[in-house]
Amino acid sequence: MRFLFYDAVTHIEKGKTIAGIKTFSLSEEFLRGHYRKVAFVPGVILIEAMAQLLGWLIIHSHDFELSTVMSLIEDVTVTSNLRPGFKAEIRGEIISTSRRDSLGSAKMYSEGALIASVNRIIYSHVHTVDRDELSQLFKYYSGINDREIA
Repeated sequence: MRFLFYDAVTHIEKGKTIAGIKTFSLSEEFLRGHYRKVAFVPGVILIEAMAQLLGWLIIHSHDFELSTVMSLIEDVTVTSNLRPGFKAEIRGEIISTSRRDSLGSAKMYSEGALIASVNRIIYSHVHTVDRDELSQLFKYYSGINDREIA
């Protein structure tokens, strides 16, 4: 089973920003047996959703010639007591990037209200990758076709 915590990429600007959506339903695998009476979406899942989306922006911005490993997060805020059944908009941006690593930030909104943010995410870069495979995975996981990611 793969754990993908966004549903689709809705906007991408190479080297700059990415946006996506995620609908958190009661049928999410991570909720199974986790709560006895009332299910809540764990804050760490919100962080992971933002990190996944921003990681793909970095990979795309480097023309799929590297992969990323999240190595540090700082200045994190998450809303507690979020019940399943909400749709979230995720926005990420690259602050700086080099051959070795990238720095970014991300925010998550639901119905216009900020529900989570990571003001500093650092990713280390991994250069031993299959560029074509990464490109195909991105297209599959994001719902974006060739013309949209050019």
